[in-house]
Amino acid sequence: MKSVSVIIPAYKPDEKLLATLSDLVQTGFTDILVVDDGSGAPFAPIFEQVKAIPECTLLRHEVNRGKGAALKTAMRFFLDNRPEGAGVVTADADGQHLAADIAAVAQAMLEKGSLILGVRDFSAPDVPPRSKTGNRITIAVFRLFFGMKISDTQTGLRAFPRKHIAEIAAVSGDRYEFETNMLFLASRNKLPLDEVKIHTVYIEENRSSHFRVVRDSLRIYALIIKYLVSSVGSAVLDEGVFYLFKRLLGSGVLLGLLPATYIAAFLARVISSLFNYFVNAKVVFGGSTGKKTLIRYYILAAVQLALSATLVFLLEKGLSVSSPALSTLIKTLIDTFLFFFSFRIQHKWVFNTEKERREV
Repeated sequence: MKSVSVIIPAYKPDEKLLATLSDLVQTGFTDILVVDDGSGAPFAPIFEQVKAIPECTLLRHEVNRGKGAALKTAMRFFLDNRPEGAGVVTADADGQHLAADIAAVAQAMLEKGSLILGVRDFSAPDVPPRSKTGNRITIAVFRLFFGMKISDTQTGLRAFPRKHIAEIAAVSGDRYEFETNMLFLASRNKLPLDEVKIHTVYIEENRSSHFRVVRDSLRIYALIIKYLVSSVGSAVLDEGVFYLFKRLLGSGVLLGLLPATYIAAFLARVISSLFNYFVNAKVVFGGSTGKKTLIRYYILAAVQLALSATLVFLLEKGLSVSSPALSTLIKTLIDTFLFFFSFRIQHKWVFNTEKERREV
């Protein structure tokens, strides 16, 4: 454990923090980085006791900046001041992570050289309903949108080898969403990820948690919410532009070449797809616009269109469908599936400019 630093972000902690630190020292950890995330003067006595522990280094934020910001501060401190350190383990200050489990996660990281998640058993009867429901939702979301099978998406007990820490410390988000964005990064860049079973400990039904259900949940799901809004907005724009061009062009054949309906549909799709491209690039996935991403986007759009049309055609033939309403329902179901497929490809390939920077 001497080669691994433990990071503990602390906001308005109580005596459970000191108990956790004592257990960590007894377990053999010699470098513990505690971040006072703007707890304020009333909590100064606890942090004075932290400073008195030889194995602890106290880092401070003058104001509360969030759990993510505290983790980043400690990770950067580790990179700058622990040149021989093999990696870090992040743990919570509320006593929910046992020293033995922290050691087990650290050991797994040293042995496998991968990111390690300390995962809890949410089927246990003492798990608060809020935590159980929240984890089930995020598990489903991660499987649908990212294809990741993670047993505990909300765990704060994680281990990171040194080689990945700079990349992780650059992830966006300063509060609870930072931990979720870490997993997005692992998915996008195919970072090795393993799990270690840990004890499920909830004290007073997790009342000491500073998690704000509505605001922090919106932060955690921000990427997916923005993608949904972008997709719906593009669809509405497509229909609106089609309507306008139909009003302008009428229903005849233009210049003896193409029906006005075809031209209106084509122009509407060009405008709505460009809108979708720029919103996804700048707002949703936080990448950049350029020739490469534009080409990749339209390659994906072409493949998606071809798949949709082909699958609808095959199902119509196979099921002997002649009803326009049933054909529309089939297309809707297929396009819903392709919607999740498209998200994954855009996230991992189309707008993954991080991969390009690493290759350069």
